[in-house]
Amino acid sequence: MITVIIALGSNLGDRAYNIRRAIHHLPIRVVRISELLETEPVDAPPPMFLNAVVTGYTSLAPHALMNELLALEKRLGRARRGVRNEPRIIDLDLIAYGATRMRTPSLTLPHPRAHERAFVMKPLRTISDVECGRGA
Repeated sequence: MITVIIALGSNLGDRAYNIRRAIHHLPIRVVRISELLETEPVDAPPPMFLNAVVTGYTSLAPHALMNELLALEKRLGRARRGVRNEPRIIDLDLIAYGATRMRTPSLTLPHPRAHERAFVMKPLRTISDVECGRGA
């Protein structure tokens, strides 16, 4: 089993419900769930995003896991219209897959810009706070 980090975001409809529903259907064994936090959209107009990060375990290979995440987005109602950073009902990003480093046309691990993105780092810090005994 490999440890993974997945970021979730939603800025359409009932954002909290969309994220909870996605977490319930993730193809991993979820171990930790961050707080839900609101963040500004990156390189896109409003509405604001609600975001979370989960950590867990999987036996799926990296590309297989990413394909499952994309299929889950589609099942939950995300329509990709080819518009970069458009509003979305759900967005699932594979941030890290153990210590794996890879770059292919469809997947780069770890996520190359995760450390620059508030929608990943803010929720991830809430997991760290809980693990370190500082959180509620």
